[in-house]
Amino acid sequence: MTTGAQAVDTCGGFKRLDVTTPDGLCAAVLADGFKFPRGIQPLSNGELVVVDMRSWEPKQGRVWLLKPGAAGHYEQVLLLKGLDRPNGIVLGPDGLLYLGLVGRIVRFDPKNPEATLIDVIGGKSGVAPLPGRGRHLLTNMRFDARGDLYVNVGSATDHCEGENGAAPTAGQPCAEAEGPQALGVIRKYKLLWPMAMVKDWENYASGLRNSMALAVHPVSGDLWQADNGRDAIQAAMPNLANDNDLPHDELNLIARGANYGWPYCYDANVASPEYPDKDCSAYRAPARLLPAHAAPLGMTFYTGDRLPALYRNSLIIGYHGYRAHGHRLVALLPNSKGAPLGKSVELIGGWHSKPGQGMGAPVDVKQGPDGNIYLVEDRTGRVVRLQVDAP
Repeated sequence: MTTGAQAVDTCGGFKRLDVTTPDGLCAAVLADGFKFPRGIQPLSNGELVVVDMRSWEPKQGRVWLLKPGAAGHYEQVLLLKGLDRPNGIVLGPDGLLYLGLVGRIVRFDPKNPEATLIDVIGGKSGVAPLPGRGRHLLTNMRFDARGDLYVNVGSATDHCEGENGAAPTAGQPCAEAEGPQALGVIRKYKLLWPMAMVKDWENYASGLRNSMALAVHPVSGDLWQADNGRDAIQAAMPNLANDNDLPHDELNLIARGANYGWPYCYDANVASPEYPDKDCSAYRAPARLLPAHAAPLGMTFYTGDRLPALYRNSLIIGYHGYRAHGHRLVALLPNSKGAPLGKSVELIGGWHSKPGQGMGAPVDVKQGPDGNIYLVEDRTGRVVRLQVDAP
């Protein structure tokens, strides 16, 4: 492993992040000073679009364009402001940018953002808005190869608790997780192109507490999701001292019509303590258990050839969590069938608080056209690039 604490304090001409990386790789700080960056989208011309939510207060968000300038510097250009808690951003099949707001998805051309800003879902689109309520109201999404759009609709609660944190009633269904307007689901929107007009939508998969991390496999076209597990399970398990290692976060292979068990079951189909008699065999089990409270908020499949061949078609995930398993970037290597179920390799570690550098909290993770990995982290407001540590 290499570290930033060495004689060479730059990485690709930028300040080297003081972290551990595999031999031959380094992490560069491309920009900092953002308030609460939550999304990044590299463009084909080398520019970067950064989504800065700024705060949890409504209509404070901004979108910035980072243009390569002199060596070791990006020029920052403000594209949009006054946005309602912007989060996810993706490049559409039409080459335009699609941005997730609370209750809405909009699209725009970064060359002329204000004049081209159009509602796709919610707003003035004529399509019903996303629910956007409760604890998990932020929007993230991914396009598939056909141009259809998968959108997360997070749960409004942590674990279907009632007012004042009251536990749900065992034996009764969780109202927010049921029915056509259910929360804790992934919706699929069929779009008509080139207008990007919604034809119809469905609840594609359910029982998913918060689907902030989504990725489409580059070969199979399968949709993968990393789910953030519940908090404070020890409150319903008297013999459990704390929840540091329970429940696990999950990696799920998403199938149409499948229910993944939230809030009734956790881990590998174990009945939640609030629903002790629940038959979890009816739900789809995770493809892989991730570390507890790692809090995966962004991920992408690596298809480039810039990083070592070991990482080809691996799933690169940012663990945002502040507990022991968070604040790092990992690669889940493909198994013999190409699924991200092989060895987990730490790409960025040691990202804890240290003099001159706060703890890292990666959110969105994207591959750039140059084959490098770009990410934003919202704790210290940095834009980071993982790349080959060239001399």
